[in-house]
Amino acid sequence: MMLNYLDFDYSEDAEGVGSFEAVASTWPEQVSAVQREIAQVLDWACKTFPGQRGPLDEGGDWDYDLHGQQEFTVPETMDYDAAKGRFTVQPGAPGKPRHTVMLTLSGTQDFCAALRQRFGLE
Repeated sequence: MMLNYLDFDYSEDAEGVGSFEAVASTWPEQVSAVQREIAQVLDWACKTFPGQRGPLDEGGDWDYDLHGQQEFTVPETMDYDAAKGRFTVQPGAPGKPRHTVMLTLSGTQDFCAALRQRFGLE
């Protein structure tokens, strides 16, 4: 399966626990596509490793952390008055929001290998 929005970075600790972290930042028009990708990854994990989700230091084989936020941009018109040595700033109309989602999947070596294979991750 090809992922279009989630681009995972991988790291591993000294005990062999791996973490895949992805951040997707999109316009409102792409939010549902990003959510579908996240659902596909989490559905796969739940079905492939059923009943094994939980903190790894408490015996789980995999776990995830998921957060999101919206950011609004307001353009500013700026002018510098050299005689007075100061700026004037006029805010414009807010633009549409950027939606950012952060997904981290952590797991054992077996979980990480299976995740890599299923989604073609490096």
